[in-house]
Amino acid sequence: MDTATRVVIDGQQAFGMISALLWVALRVGALLMAMPLIGTRAIPARIRVMAALALSLALAPLLPPPPPWQGLDAATVLSVARELAVGAAMGFMLRLVFEAGSLAGELISQGTGLSFAQMSDPLRGVNSGVVAQWFYLVFGLLFFAANGHLAMAALLVHSYHALPIGTSLPDLQGTLSVAHAFFGMVLRGAVTLALPVMVAMLAVNLAFGVLSRAAPALNPIQLGLPVSVLLGLFLIAVLSGELGPPVQRLFDAAFDASARVPLGR
Repeated sequence: MDTATRVVIDGQQAFGMISALLWVALRVGALLMAMPLIGTRAIPARIRVMAALALSLALAPLLPPPPPWQGLDAATVLSVARELAVGAAMGFMLRLVFEAGSLAGELISQGTGLSFAQMSDPLRGVNSGVVAQWFYLVFGLLFFAANGHLAMAALLVHSYHALPIGTSLPDLQGTLSVAHAFFGMVLRGAVTLALPVMVAMLAVNLAFGVLSRAAPALNPIQLGLPVSVLLGLFLIAVLSGELGPPVQRLFDAAFDASARVPLGR
């Protein structure tokens, strides 16, 4: 084999490797942009793109080969849109778990009198309560402590084996049913996390209501706010030690729902 032929073959191999990397980066990048923590505004877009390319480069040798390049036609455009949609759907499933934590924090802050403590949330790009932000950060710490980033890489590999690049999308109705069922589970999980503190604070507020009718001279309403805030902070500290198992169940359900997205059932 002469030098010219060897250069042509090496160029074709390099083009094939770049093509495979770009195909993989579509789904990986869409998942990273949609998932919490990494896909937030707190991480610069350049860092997110570099992370997507690095993860795609590591996963590309483990995945089925992509279809050969046939030019920029309608089938290629649909394949690109399909990869972006699948990655964004899986990342959105993971984001819903973190939104459950924020919802639990908002419910707790309403019951403890801390709802007035609002500030800009750089992770979500909105104004939210400090309790909700605290729950969001705790969910992030538990995510990495439970090796959620490794489970995310395994989820990507599984998705490519379940739905290889270039194949048609699964049943859309089945995918929507998965999202609908998981959304209900997320809402139940958020209420379950906040329910112990909400019930305790409801009992405290009822006690102060009865005290205000029995002894109005004590001005129990003025005394109730600082007591509610202090008791709420104490209950949140107690709750923080019990967050591990319920949050782990939510993460397991999120990864299970994300794995079912490429299957459409």
